[in-house]
Amino acid sequence: MEEFLDQIRNDHHNFDKGQISDHVPGEPFDFFHDWYKQAFEKGEREANAMVLSTVDGEGKPSSRILYLKELNTQGFVFYTNYLSRKGREMNENKHAALLFFWPGLERQVRIEGKIEKVPAEMSDAYFASRPRGSQLGAWASYQSQQLENRSELEERIEKLAAQFPAEVPRPPHWGGYILVPEYFEFWQGRPSRLHDRIIYQQDKTGRWDIHRLNP
Repeated sequence: MEEFLDQIRNDHHNFDKGQISDHVPGEPFDFFHDWYKQAFEKGEREANAMVLSTVDGEGKPSSRILYLKELNTQGFVFYTNYLSRKGREMNENKHAALLFFWPGLERQVRIEGKIEKVPAEMSDAYFASRPRGSQLGAWASYQSQQLENRSELEERIEKLAAQFPAEVPRPPHWGGYILVPEYFEFWQGRPSRLHDRIIYQQDKTGRWDIHRLNP
């Protein structure tokens, strides 16, 4: 273990894959779209994976990785069980944060904002596009609740497959959320840990203030 810890302590990676100039897009969505596209084009594995951080009613945070499913002019869309831990926390506290990390490009993007549910028809359309197994899984999993054993879950799947032999309707406890951003930070690794950090902060009029942070 000590040898492993020494390797971590002595890891002096020198970031040298890019930089952010002082001339950046006026809209953070344009900036994000450019980086997101580059992440896919450069072969970043699961470029749409993101960390979602939520806070419960007592102010305790929790984080997990999930997938971005849509990016529109309002924000970042993902889907989950409304009754899961994250679903309950988002119901208690609408403030949440996202983090995208693309190590091959030495980039990360931090996004903070408020959570809203997407319209039911939007959730219906996405649910209908999912594989049948995933559709049945959305019904079978009492997400974040204690499970006695694996066979209990598998038995539920078998019963649901018989209950829904053809089309599987969307469960009432499952659907989409959108994080509407109020803050973006674009981070680009630079040599000697003198990283580039560009901030977009939305003011009360909806205008984006842009500035650079010390690394």
